[in-house]
Amino acid sequence: MNNLADYDHPTIKELSARLTQSETTARGKLDRIFHYVRDDVRFGFPVDGDFVKASDTIRLGYGQCNTKATLLLALCKASSIPARIHFSLITKDIQKGFFTGLAYWLMPKEISHSWIEVEIEGRWRRIDTFINDQALFNAAKAKIKRLGWSVGYSVALEDGDASADLNLDHEVYQQMAALIDDHGTWDDPSAYYESEKYRNRPDGMRMWIYRHLIGGINRRVEAVRNENH
Repeated sequence: MNNLADYDHPTIKELSARLTQSETTARGKLDRIFHYVRDDVRFGFPVDGDFVKASDTIRLGYGQCNTKATLLLALCKASSIPARIHFSLITKDIQKGFFTGLAYWLMPKEISHSWIEVEIEGRWRRIDTFINDQALFNAAKAKIKRLGWSVGYSVALEDGDASADLNLDHEVYQQMAALIDDHGTWDDPSAYYESEKYRNRPDGMRMWIYRHLIGGINRRVEAVRNENH
């Protein structure tokens, strides 16, 4: 499998240069990249699951935790910001509400999940608040609180709260509260996906069902996003 975080792709290099052209510090560059990945690439589920190159996520304009993390990783590398991807397992309850019925039943109990770590001022810092775009995050957080849930609709509350902010000095999160195992840091997601640790590898029938159901799942995502409007 070729590297999915294709930071040397012309599309990635051009976007990285455009986003960071007015910034002179790593913090400033990261802030511009973060907000692009969080909001310009809206949350949604690609038909190819996790196996989407960063340059293709730009073209699609949407992605989920793993494909948006791949894009953020690539843009950071293209901007000379030291970055790595950290994989874990997360309870499938994180997507409860978006995945329902057969789609939810077919999901593994524990799914492979990722976030990004960047080295800023000599310290590695964890970031997962790029996963849900701001509009979806606001609506989903309000929805799970109304339902009395702590996890669901791509948000996990810790002590009753979660955040969509980039805060390097006081780390805040969208999904960390739902983690159940740690699979360590990787230079590119393709290496993890080829390993025995990866849990999201569907067989042919499950992938066929996923691709037939994903349109309805993405419509539920959009319906939640629009609840605040």
